[in-house]
Amino acid sequence: MSDPLVYASALLAYLLGSIPFGLLLTRLAGLGDLRAIGSGNIGTTNVLRAGGAGLALVTLVFDIGKGAVAVLIARQFGPDATAAAAVCAVLGHMFPLWLKFKGGKGVATAAGVFLAYAWPMGLAAVATWIVAAAIWRYSSLAALIAAVSVPAYAWLAGLRGAEPMAVVLVIALLVILRHTVNIRRLLDGTESKISFGKKRA
Repeated sequence: MSDPLVYASALLAYLLGSIPFGLLLTRLAGLGDLRAIGSGNIGTTNVLRAGGAGLALVTLVFDIGKGAVAVLIARQFGPDATAAAAVCAVLGHMFPLWLKFKGGKGVATAAGVFLAYAWPMGLAAVATWIVAAAIWRYSSLAALIAAVSVPAYAWLAGLRGAEPMAVVLVIALLVILRHTVNIRRLLDGTESKISFGKKRA
């Protein structure tokens, strides 16, 4: 891991991951500071609450895209650079420099990373989120189920080496840890369900 290209890939991935598309898009749409709306999160689910399904979809695409692009760029420089970029892209979304390290949950960015890292694993994780969200209507619960499931999908997709499995496990753990508050709300029955209505809170 002493190759300068690994560090450069990690830095670029972090910077890409740290672009707060949800915050930027809601401001461009004239909705104000997303951090003062709904849950205060900068991710897709809160954009859905603030700006409706269309704006949320654009946010989702960009957040997935930045994770995928970071990995695809790093892939040109080898597996170590790819592994570093995968983790750092998610860290960038969760702890963005521009927002005093207070970012989102990293679910969409992790999905982009997984899709670029091994697309069968990524598709399985995305499908798991969609099915869980459709059944229970909790974005956080769907994310947790997908995060718990993704190491098995990685194994089935052939990522059985120590480094790729470590990448998957680290990202899954990061996503779970970022949902600690949501887990408490799910347990006490106060977690908000997904709603496609546009509202301010």
